[in-house]
Amino acid sequence: MSEHGHAAPLPLRGIQLSMRNGVSASVVSVPQGAPHLLDFLAQRMPGISRSEWAERLAQGLVLHEDGQAALPHQSCQPGQRLYYYRHLADEPALPLQAQVLFEDEHLLVADKPHFMPVTPTGRYVQQSLLVQLKRQTGCADLVPLHRIDRETAGLVLLGKRPLERDAYHALFRDHQIHKTYHAVAAHSPHLQLPLVRTSRLVPGEPFFRSQEVPGPANSETRVALLHTDGQRALYGLEPISGKRHQLRVHMNALGIPIEGDLFYPTVLRGPDAPEDFSQPLQLLAQSVRFTDPITDQIHEWASGLRLTLSPP
Repeated sequence: MSEHGHAAPLPLRGIQLSMRNGVSASVVSVPQGAPHLLDFLAQRMPGISRSEWAERLAQGLVLHEDGQAALPHQSCQPGQRLYYYRHLADEPALPLQAQVLFEDEHLLVADKPHFMPVTPTGRYVQQSLLVQLKRQTGCADLVPLHRIDRETAGLVLLGKRPLERDAYHALFRDHQIHKTYHAVAAHSPHLQLPLVRTSRLVPGEPFFRSQEVPGPANSETRVALLHTDGQRALYGLEPISGKRHQLRVHMNALGIPIEGDLFYPTVLRGPDAPEDFSQPLQLLAQSVRFTDPITDQIHEWASGLRLTLSPP
């Protein structure tokens, strides 16, 4: 089960349901001994209230595998699949929208602003990058080929054809894609830059943080100094691996936590706390370069977004 009680996604079986306002159908499978349908949904996904499930059922927003609307007091059958569309009644608006930098029949490249999640999560569904772009393009098969943190701005690649996804995923898996990030942090003259930071990263406490622990390294970041402005500096970061919060943890471990970071070195505000759009994390997915495994074209894009400190 994912955040806020939503069911983990399952592959569609037997039917193809259309998107609704950019949202593709989510699926939940009924286990042995489940109660009536309304009771099952309320127990299985408590992040959505029982009254809201009742309203969704009344509106025909929960479907059986044959596409027919489910009824609240129907009995559940083991192995039965129920389809529903994620929706938030009071979803907050984000101050900026993503920009599409490139699109062909295979790929879409978006420039994502700070605070926008790549996929629906927590308090954001319609405001997520994926739903925004599905709504804009009408492409139900659109999927992100990688992730960046909600707090991070910059480039995100999305695939349009299911049969091509593995070829694009292999670029990341086999380190055949070159990504650079920009980050603003304190200027630290004692650091001998450029340098390579390696460490072992594991889930930390609280659950939304990562931490370095002793053991074989599973993360690697190249760090370079790009520009200084008094006590502040712009750094160029090249992640060789792709662990959660890797760049943020590595910069903090070097004694130069990224400006605006609410999780490192200490938690200033948790992921469910109200947003402060005036202080975005100063981390930007700046550029990406690779050879397209489908078309053999050499692709290179740069973000049009800027941090509070930019190259001269």
